[in-house]
Amino acid sequence: MNVYQLDPLEDSRWTEFVERRPDSSIFHTSGWLNAIRSTYGYEPVVYTTTPSGRDLEDGIVFCKVRSWLTGSRIVSLPFSDHCQPLVNRPESFTALMGQFKESLPQQGWRYCEFRPLSVGGLSANPDLGLVKSESYCLHVLDLRPDVDTLFRTFHKSCVQRKIHRAEREQLTYDEGRSEELLQQFYRLLLMTRRRHGLPPQPLRWFQNLTENLGDRVVIRVASREGQPVASILTILHKKSLVYKYGCSDSRFHNLGGMLMLHWKAIQSAKQTGVLEYDLGRSELDNEGLISFKDNWGAKSLPLDYFRYSNGNSSRTGSPGRKRAVEAVFSRMPDSVLTAAGAFLYRHIG
Repeated sequence: MNVYQLDPLEDSRWTEFVERRPDSSIFHTSGWLNAIRSTYGYEPVVYTTTPSGRDLEDGIVFCKVRSWLTGSRIVSLPFSDHCQPLVNRPESFTALMGQFKESLPQQGWRYCEFRPLSVGGLSANPDLGLVKSESYCLHVLDLRPDVDTLFRTFHKSCVQRKIHRAEREQLTYDEGRSEELLQQFYRLLLMTRRRHGLPPQPLRWFQNLTENLGDRVVIRVASREGQPVASILTILHKKSLVYKYGCSDSRFHNLGGMLMLHWKAIQSAKQTGVLEYDLGRSELDNEGLISFKDNWGAKSLPLDYFRYSNGNSSRTGSPGRKRAVEAVFSRMPDSVLTAAGAFLYRHIG
């Protein structure tokens, strides 16, 4: 079985294929891929068993990450919670895997990585040589019940009461994609990333998302007396609303701003016929984030990533070293922290 490559940003067949596939996500779209390329310089590529001139029958999209700092690899996809291989037949996936194995030494890639939403037969065949590299959980809230029924399923004290608290505090609400809202979001993101001991993603990344995905992107901001206290960024794809980023000012956590924003997003999604709210992935040891998503009544699903490598591609670094690095980031001036993010994110995709 032959394997072909195509550029998903130039070949219109990819966009048509993504639109008709029920298992596609926002992370497969040309808008998301173009935002990645424009921000980080990663080259997207699709591998398929379909020759040119015919409608695509399958495809796995990757980005080629070339870095002098962390090494070169091919990832499906960087900065994406999940990216299902859009392949129906096991023999097609086996043929594609053969191409990846052959390409690794030729291209100088350390490994190829898959981030499937559903494992299916991905790891069932030991001959594929795939090894589980990381594990997360993914929370998805079913939006098919009516609004009142949904609200009653939320945790009474952790969600319902905090939404009512936000109403009593008369927090104001804004949504859109304006530069002003983006700047408000980014200032809160910088606070949040510092709190977690991490650099923020480059501002240009979020500008590219809004430019390439258009009205699919919505920034929501909760404010108190004109001061932004919480913000989330969501992206719409077909009948799924994806919560991708959230940030807040910790001094105002007790006001319920973040809970109000999620509730606004859910209500808006219901009005437009959206069927699910993808709350994103969580690290398995992040009990606080997992509890937050559980409190909305969202279903928790296993999310496993897989790699094929030429050798040892495991991540290095001890917990002690990680804490030391986080301490350094948490003390950096804003300008240095944002510069660190702009530099590092090109190498960690």
